[in-house]
Amino acid sequence: MFALIYDTRELDKPQKRVLSVHKTRQTAERALEIRMVRLGKKVEECDTRIVWVKRKVQREDVVIDKDFSTWKPGEKIPYGELHPDCD
Repeated sequence: MFALIYDTRELDKPQKRVLSVHKTRQTAERALEIRMVRLGKKVEECDTRIVWVKRKVQREDVVIDKDFSTWKPGEKIPYGELHPDCD
């Protein structure tokens, strides 16, 4: 399942709180857009990521790195995510 997690990217804080759970990446992306508007921030500023969670979770659960990955197994990864824009 896809989830929005709160992630400040601080290495000393490995636990990430689940903000919402979604069946598809598209619904997770829509939820992220709504969160950005509500907070009045850009995606880089709202400390929120979309991840694929490897176990069953609910809103407000806590996950750690081994529980999730950026992409669902077998999911097509956009070209821009695999290749940097710079030289």
